[in-house]
Amino acid sequence: MTSPHKTRAACLIGWPAAHSRSPIIHRYWLRTLGIEGGYVIEAVPPDEFKDFIFRLSLRGFVGANVTIPHKEQALALSQPDARARAVGAANTLWFEDGELRSTNTDVEGFINNLDACAPGWDQASDALVLGAGGSARAVVFGLRERGIARIHLVNRTIDRARALAGEFGASVLPATWDAVPALLPRAGLLVNTTSLGMHGQLPLEVDVGALPQGAVVTDLVYVPLVTPLLAAAQARGLKTADGLGMLLHQAVRGFQLWFGERPHVTAELRALVEADLTKT
Repeated sequence: MTSPHKTRAACLIGWPAAHSRSPIIHRYWLRTLGIEGGYVIEAVPPDEFKDFIFRLSLRGFVGANVTIPHKEQALALSQPDARARAVGAANTLWFEDGELRSTNTDVEGFINNLDACAPGWDQASDALVLGAGGSARAVVFGLRERGIARIHLVNRTIDRARALAGEFGASVLPATWDAVPALLPRAGLLVNTTSLGMHGQLPLEVDVGALPQGAVVTDLVYVPLVTPLLAAAQARGLKTADGLGMLLHQAVRGFQLWFGERPHVTAELRALVEADLTKT
């Protein structure tokens, strides 16, 4: 299915969505790759989302990003791939063979950012994931896909950790927050998927000094760019991967699906988004 417009256009659908950095990312790639296309924000209330999706092509769009609170509804209204089904949410839509397809690029955003920042991170046998929400689901899927033997999933509410672990099999081991000190010395990878450490939120109290030498630390938070967790890890000389890198890498596949070329995450693009984050 193609757009009736001469130029291809994609959009971000959310409620609210005004502060998304996606337009900066996709417009940069359109400009630097010399592609005639567009990317806009569409603020769509939940009760209007279904109608908007059914008319997506008629509105001139070849696809879309989907953000809160529409990700689960986007999954239900499209043909999801294995990643979107496993994560239980879709964040990228596109048309293929006349059908609206969906995926969840948070998985590859997380994995590809780690590959870029800390090559060899997947040699770790144990990973420690903090949090059991939607982001943790994408992280666990990616870690299992890369063959991490044991994924310790920690959440303040153990029932949520158990429920998520139950969906992914025996390699995912739920644990309570008070188990963190005992798990840190064996964790080759530490992942924070919670909002702890974000501006305006409670601090994340984890002793990175207990991690083994050579461990990798990643934080999905990107406001601030360098969270206290990442700062402590860097002070110890550990490799780190930040949330902004994941944001940039998760955008790659959607752009390729909509505009036909695979873009690259560059230092110039990162600097553009960093400047916008600092400004706001």
